[in-house]
Amino acid sequence: MFYDRFRQLCERKGISCNKAALEIGLSNATPTKWKKTGATPVGETLDKIAAYFGVSTDYLLGKEEKAPTNEGERKDILDDVDIAFYGDFKELSEEQKATIRDMVAVMRKRRATEK
Repeated sequence: MFYDRFRQLCERKGISCNKAALEIGLSNATPTKWKKTGATPVGETLDKIAAYFGVSTDYLLGKEEKAPTNEGERKDILDDVDIAFYGDFKELSEEQKATIRDMVAVMRKRRATEK
């Protein structure tokens, strides 16, 4: 179950499972282990994977079905950003909104690698 979700998220992001593992800070052989053994990561590793893809750990574990958007971000991120901009987010252009989404993705990736 976990490996299937991981693979789907990699496909949506347009990268290989091995490359995603390396970017997360894991061995590039780790996804093969998950696939062959059916193992599921726990703790900090699971948190890093969730942060990298912008999904919840419950989604990775199959406990929730809320799928991420094509960008790999949770759909509720727009609400979070709108709150941060005190409602002004709705007045931004689509290009400006995309820039903000990209910035959030970069910050999540940095946070995942700093843990």
